Formats: sequence, C-alpha cells, structure tokens
Amino acid sequence: MHGYIGLGSNLGDRLQNLKEAVSLLGECPLVVRRCSSVYRSEALDMAEQPDFFNMAIGLQTDLPPLSLLEICLEVERKMGRKRIVAKGPRNIDLDLLLLEDRILKSDRLILPHPRMHLRRFVLLPLDEIGAQQMHPVLQKTVHVLLQESKDFSRVEWYCDARQVAANI
Repeated sequence: MHGYIGLGSNLGDRLQNLKEAVSLLGECPLVVRRCSSVYRSEALDMAEQPDFFNMAIGLQTDLPPLSLLEICLEVERKMGRKRIVAKGPRNIDLDLLLLEDRILKSDRLILPHPRMHLRRFVLLPLDEIGAQQMHPVLQKTVHVLLQESKDFSRVEWYCDARQVAANI
C-alpha cells in the first residue's frame, strides 16, 4: 500500500536533518518512492522559533499503520529528538499523513492526519508528489484541499528533492 509522511525541522542543520531522516526511513521495511521539494515555512503555533524546512515523501509498504508510526518515532529517537515543549522547536518531526484510504482513530494514531488539510506547509509539498491522492474523510484531493486552504502563512520553495535524496 502507498502512503505519505510529512517531515519538518527547525533546529540545527535543517536540510541535513531532512536528508538523514529520509536516509533512515530508506533503511526501514518500506520503500521511499517520491520526495517533494523542500519548503521553508514560518512557525505557526509557537511563533518565536526558527523557520521550518518541510517536505513530504511518498512510500510503499506492507506494514500496518501503527508499525509505520513506530518507524517514524524510532527515526526521531535515533536523530535525538526531545519532546520538551509541545509545538516547540525540533530537529526532526515525522508525521504519518495518509495511508491509502485508511481511516483510523486510536489513542496513538489518527489517520488521515487530523490537521493536514489546515496547513499549507503540509499541503504544498504533498501536492507536489500526491496531488490526486484523496483525503478519505473529506473526500477531496490534496490539490483541492490546497486550493481551498484558508492558511495564508508564509511557505516558500527552498530547494528541489535532489538536495535531499539523489536516488529517489
């Protein structure tokens, strides 16, 4: 099955952090099929922090959703992520956004990601690699969600996918 993960970083060498996360994901039992460009975005919920670098990856896997969540959390742990302040600065953040048409609500994971349709920093990179992917709850494509977005925060193209993953 195919799915999408959103990646973000606003501490340290943000581009290198994204590269490392994509590389570590590539060592897991999933195949990274596509990488979006990297976008620079302003922090939203806690504005007094550095800008984020954001991107999205498309993947192929046979793993169930909770196993994919564990992979994301393990990559964050390997990279030294510390969850000190909610919405605070972080060297890496991995969010499982979509997994085909799966809808899941548990205490550990909600699919599709419950706020993805509200965030340009998620929708822009996702639109680049999965514009026609359907949001299984809202029944709209990623492209339509981006067009209808009421989020007008600053999100700027920074560099193309080859800067992060040359072999994708």
